[in-house]
Amino acid sequence: MLRFPISVRSSVPLALPLAVSSARPHAVAAAATVVALALTFAAAPARAQAAPKPDTYLCPNVSSGVAVECFIDAVAHLYTMCRQVKSIEIIEFGYEKAEQGVNAAKTEYCIDKHKLSMTRPYQAALREATGSRPVVEQLRAMYDRWLDALQELRWKPGESDDQYKQRVAQPYQYFKERAEAVRTALASGTKPASADPTTAKAKPAARTKAAEAPATAKAPN
Repeated sequence: MLRFPISVRSSVPLALPLAVSSARPHAVAAAATVVALALTFAAAPARAQAAPKPDTYLCPNVSSGVAVECFIDAVAHLYTMCRQVKSIEIIEFGYEKAEQGVNAAKTEYCIDKHKLSMTRPYQAALREATGSRPVVEQLRAMYDRWLDALQELRWKPGESDDQYKQRVAQPYQYFKERAEAVRTALASGTKPASADPTTAKAKPAARTKAAEAPATAKAPN
């Protein structure tokens, strides 16, 4: 055991016992900890600036952070989840009894839950599509059809097994067509007429000329 003298100006005790054999490993470990912390804090800003990742629960088939694509994927995905819940109730109780009392409770819960779940991706998609009226209209139409499709998961009296299954499978074709329409509108870059600054400036100019015309005609008098 050695003792290293410390300057009188220091606020620590005059002598600090230090085991030579154990000093070096502890110093190396402390240095490694400092380096690891420094790297962690340095990487934090980079992670904060990275593009937002899609919600893998709501839109599991989307790898980018595009809000419109996440909403499109969520429409079919969440509809499928509630459709599967309804299928379980039908298997358990049969078509007619699956709609009676608490037998339909799981489907109702699924619908209510995912109406709330869809709020965030739907609003994000509308914000992302701002400035393109065709895209906004297609997104709203898809959302409204999705709401209707969820309510139509109920079995209708008199339906056969095949008729029911064909009916609840029809929304997928609609979702697919609307998704293609949205992507086409996004690719074309169509914008509302009111967003065109040239059109907005042309109208005041036309009014000005019309207002000056009578004055020019009266000048000779």
